[in-house]
Amino acid sequence: MNNLGQKVIYQIYPKSFYDSNGDGVGDIPGIIQKLDYIKKLNVDMIWFNPFFVSPQNDNGYDIADYYKIDPRFGTMADFEELVKKLKEINVGVMLDMVLNHCSTENIWFKKALAGDEKYRKFFYLRKAKPDGSLPNNWQSKFGGPAWAKFGDTDYYYLHLYDPTQADLDWHNPEVRKELFKVINFWRSKGVHGFRFDVINVTGKAEKLIDSTDPVEEKSLYTDTPVVHKYLKEMNAATFGQDPDSVTVGEMSSTTIPNSIEYSKPSEHELSMVFTFHHLKVDYKDGQKWTKTPFDFMKLKKLFTEWQEKMDQGGGWNALFWNNHDQPWALNRFGDTGKYREKSAEMLATATHLMRGTPYIYMGEEIGMMDPHYSSMKNYVDVEAKNAYQELLQEGKSQEEAFEIVKTKARDNSRVPMHWNDEKYAGFSQVKPWLMPTDQDKINVENELTHGEIFDYYQKLIKLRKSEKLISDGHIKMFLKDDPQIFAYARYLDDSDHKLLVFTNFYGEGCCAELPKEYQNKKYKVLISNYDEQSDKLDALISLKPYEVLAVVID
Repeated sequence: MNNLGQKVIYQIYPKSFYDSNGDGVGDIPGIIQKLDYIKKLNVDMIWFNPFFVSPQNDNGYDIADYYKIDPRFGTMADFEELVKKLKEINVGVMLDMVLNHCSTENIWFKKALAGDEKYRKFFYLRKAKPDGSLPNNWQSKFGGPAWAKFGDTDYYYLHLYDPTQADLDWHNPEVRKELFKVINFWRSKGVHGFRFDVINVTGKAEKLIDSTDPVEEKSLYTDTPVVHKYLKEMNAATFGQDPDSVTVGEMSSTTIPNSIEYSKPSEHELSMVFTFHHLKVDYKDGQKWTKTPFDFMKLKKLFTEWQEKMDQGGGWNALFWNNHDQPWALNRFGDTGKYREKSAEMLATATHLMRGTPYIYMGEEIGMMDPHYSSMKNYVDVEAKNAYQELLQEGKSQEEAFEIVKTKARDNSRVPMHWNDEKYAGFSQVKPWLMPTDQDKINVENELTHGEIFDYYQKLIKLRKSEKLISDGHIKMFLKDDPQIFAYARYLDDSDHKLLVFTNFYGEGCCAELPKEYQNKKYKVLISNYDEQSDKLDALISLKPYEVLAVVID
């Protein structure tokens, strides 16, 4: 399995990592300048969000040229130097491949607009219905209809995301061939890791029918059987030829059976999947733009189902709390005040010791949290702005709408990396594209000198590389009904040796009766975020606020 269980991947959002040329935007030379820090992290691979040529309508996920580095981020020579220097410190490169759609500035779309038949077949072009209404009633994931007028023709083109992101028609073998060429171009540059953006929505039906409701609508273009065929074809034509390739698919609204098939080694599709169900447990009635405390029991149930069933089926999970599309987990599931350190360590342990490959989002390892913005003017992201307007239309007051956006905006995690306590957080000498807050107390310099979160992450990374129970073990949850404790056991087939992980998700102490098989056992502490005294489990386990205890028993 290519040692997937021993790997830890770090995510860098290039726009916000480090600005080397004083334009307020992070860049590739800036990443090179921070290689000492990357070396300290001790990770195996870095996933970089897109830095290809793009109008930046969706922060680089609208690609105008798949073969060129956007000048705002640097040059191809900079990229080649980055790959080379990372290789010297044994860190691989994972690039973000956005292959479901391309920018309307892309040459393919421009040629299609100019009437080139070959390229018109690259997109979903449909005429209006006889009554003049749109080709179907699908909604864009960014709000509004999923169709836009195709130039001055009688046609409309499909865009499941922003109107400047035209969906590519994967039914056309020419499209797939072009996209596989893109992957192979980057492989020739020494890239062996690929993250595939919303890859499970590429299998839309050839006949695009109306939907009856939002839930059924997703099923018309998500996880359809043909996606597996496409992935197998892509694997064979590209990264499947590299024995050390690491791939992950971002799977929108997916299911466990599909995810097993996407990630099971014998299926020859992908190494692992990103799924998001656990990050929707603070969505009221399934709606993102709401404000409600997270549902702990639901979170436990989802982790239990996904972990145990993926294990039983031979699939593989990407493990994560944070990324560039999510507000900080610390604000959602932890405590940004009194227990910032302890809750950050608890959250990290809960996922890092599970079965899968952990991802750390830049800044998470120093305990970064949502910025303190005071108005919509502080936000840049198109999704947040659209959501704010929709909330106002629903009758929310400006204050209510802003409070909701503040807790869910993608910009929360896109703020510049806090390197030090300067005005612009040591990210830039000029005003950055998005303002940092809290850098006076939360920053790399301070964390490396006085902090405990970074060191704690180092311990977790070392454990994953040295402990077979963590990298290779099966998983079984216990204390499933406990309202505060999330607990699980990791074990290998041929041994009584077990790793027991206990995490308290709240700021109050708690205790619970252990299952009989774990009572009165001698143990060795593997990791804890408090000083542990005992060396034996009693009938009861008691945990302090946000405490973690991971022990090995025989």
